[in-house]
Amino acid sequence: MSYFCCIKDSQFVCLYKLKRQSPSLGLNYIFKIHINSVFLHLVKKFMKHLFYTLLLFVSLSACSEYQKALKSEDISTKFKLGEQLYNEGKFSKANKLFVQIVPNYRGKPQAEKLMYLYANTFYEMKDNYVAGYQFERFATSYPKSEKVEEALYKSAESYSRLSRVFSKDQTETNEALAKLQNFINVYPNSQYIDKANALVKDLQYKLEKKAFSTAKQYNTIGDYKASISSFDNFIIDFPGTSFREEALYYRYNSAYLLGTKSVERKKKERLETAKSYYNAFKKAYPESKFIKDSDDLVKEIDKELEQYSTKS
Repeated sequence: MSYFCCIKDSQFVCLYKLKRQSPSLGLNYIFKIHINSVFLHLVKKFMKHLFYTLLLFVSLSACSEYQKALKSEDISTKFKLGEQLYNEGKFSKANKLFVQIVPNYRGKPQAEKLMYLYANTFYEMKDNYVAGYQFERFATSYPKSEKVEEALYKSAESYSRLSRVFSKDQTETNEALAKLQNFINVYPNSQYIDKANALVKDLQYKLEKKAFSTAKQYNTIGDYKASISSFDNFIIDFPGTSFREEALYYRYNSAYLLGTKSVERKKKERLETAKSYYNAFKKAYPESKFIKDSDDLVKEIDKELEQYSTKS
């Protein structure tokens, strides 16, 4: 057996040669692959370590540059690096630099650009309250800016993100709706109009669900007068609501329960009111899933009212 080594096609190759032909002729190929694999493994391992070493070096250099800029008193350096970081999507780092120089640029030509970038870092970081405020401030300070439309939309969107779940207080929801509606009124043809309308729809639904749930809760706890009043207001305030069918049914249900549990002198009038609610519900939703239960209740109402007819 003999062998030789060489560099071939950028590979380190060792070939073994057998003097005779035999089933083990494949040995040449196996040895070749084995030695190449070991060599390539070592090369890959070395390159991997080299890559991570270079990456660490670059990262440390970048961190060093960022830390120097933070400590520097040169506002132009902070602005330049902040903008670079902003363009790289590193909004938190950019924000830390911008916050240091915002006061220094007031009244300067670069102030408009800086204030927009500054506001947008809060938007991208989802610091929604500050983003909403800063974009409003930008629009007020630079009313002729080409970024005003975008700023007012992002301000309204940021406030909409503050809206709480429907079961909580909806003050933020109402504020966001007001800002979105103002944006829609001012920019009816805006490129953001579809997004604004979608947000209004979502927030409106949240208010509907809140009002409906409150009215239904009164029914559940047995405060039927409050339930009827709440459903009356709900139907007026949200005429196109998806909860209309349930609202009409539970208003009728509350009126029925209030009437049947009333003292004698108020019973007849309240049962007649309940029956009028039944008629309104059945006319609007004759195929409702609640119709059978409604029909059963109205039979009880008719029986009760029949007694008053007999007495008279």
